[in-house]
Amino acid sequence: MNHIAVIGGGITGITTAYALTNRGFDVTVFERNRYAGMETSFANGGQLSASNAEVWNHWPTIVKGLRWMLRSDAPLLVNPKPSWHKLSWFAEFVAATRRYAHNTTETARLAIEARDYLFDWGRREGIDFDLERRGILHIYRQQADFDHAAQVTRLLAAGGLERRAVSPEEMRQLEPNLAGDYYAGFYTESDSTGDIHKFTHGLAQVLEARGVSMRYECAIEDLGTAGSGAWVQTDGGRESFDGVVVCAGVASRRLATRLGDRVNVYPVKGYSITVNLEDAASREAAPWMSLLDDETKLVSSRLGADRFRVAGTAEFNGYNRNIRQDRIEPLLKWVETCFPGVSTRQAVPWAGLRPMMPDMMPRVGAGRRPGVFYNTGHGHLGWTLSAITAEQVAETVEAAAAPSVPVSGVRAAGTRTS
Repeated sequence: MNHIAVIGGGITGITTAYALTNRGFDVTVFERNRYAGMETSFANGGQLSASNAEVWNHWPTIVKGLRWMLRSDAPLLVNPKPSWHKLSWFAEFVAATRRYAHNTTETARLAIEARDYLFDWGRREGIDFDLERRGILHIYRQQADFDHAAQVTRLLAAGGLERRAVSPEEMRQLEPNLAGDYYAGFYTESDSTGDIHKFTHGLAQVLEARGVSMRYECAIEDLGTAGSGAWVQTDGGRESFDGVVVCAGVASRRLATRLGDRVNVYPVKGYSITVNLEDAASREAAPWMSLLDDETKLVSSRLGADRFRVAGTAEFNGYNRNIRQDRIEPLLKWVETCFPGVSTRQAVPWAGLRPMMPDMMPRVGAGRRPGVFYNTGHGHLGWTLSAITAEQVAETVEAAAAPSVPVSGVRAAGTRTS
């Protein structure tokens, strides 16, 4: 096994290609867009956040989501139109509540492990992606929400994450520009932020310089397996490979079906605005500290001197990529409320489809058939987990290339293959 096809040129596909290339594999990347990182890896919240590792499979979260269903501006919105995909996903989501604590702790552990790889790659390859290592501040307006966060903190600590409670006075020391009244917060000094698109694009350029074949504007028409290898069909014809790694985001479910696997990814739409800080007053009023507002479920990141990004919300509406103004308005209002000195006259809206598994754990590892592998389903933590899952799947491919090492079964990240 030497020549590997990677399907997808987002953060997951590009980091996977990089990890495989580092192990000596000949890699071809297939991406339907003109450049790397043009879909979900284009304008996310920017946080590299082990502190946001809590999975959503928790009954209080489910009850809160049901209350939100009738509000168009709610953090969570579900289109009530039924589909087998949606119904099966939610059934598995509810079933995964029994693994809430374990999956939260495991996600935190993976996020911590991912940091070293990501920082090392960026430093080694000289990629400027507006990295800020100032930490992340979670803010709470109600005691009940803060008390729940204290319970989550214990789960995160079991995964190796240190974060500390801070008073409203300490919150303002950490971020003097933050307006409003708050009960308290949690501060995670080891978390950071960065521009996912700049990193993905920069790493893709590194791959090209190393001779990796980057097939942009190349949609997959079909794919399958033959013997111990795989084939990929595009409008340019059929090509054979020793193996294929599916890193195709929300398209992974359809491609997995062609390869004999069930990977129940659902497209969960998230929104963001990138506020261009055109005037000195806005640059001065915008925060440098990255924030997560628990009540609104919004995150913010400063991307260099002249950009401020706010992102969040979850919309279950199939493969719809439309940008709805009623979903953008809460993001604009949040900026105006929390940072009134920031002008939102130049705020660029965006929406992306997060590939989310029902248990919120990415699927990383081998498929049923020889030569088939997956690295997909990272949900809202694709940026945070990308480096470690790339390393994991590259290790699995490398093991499969050694005949004496048996590899089988699609797995959730952080667990052993079966």
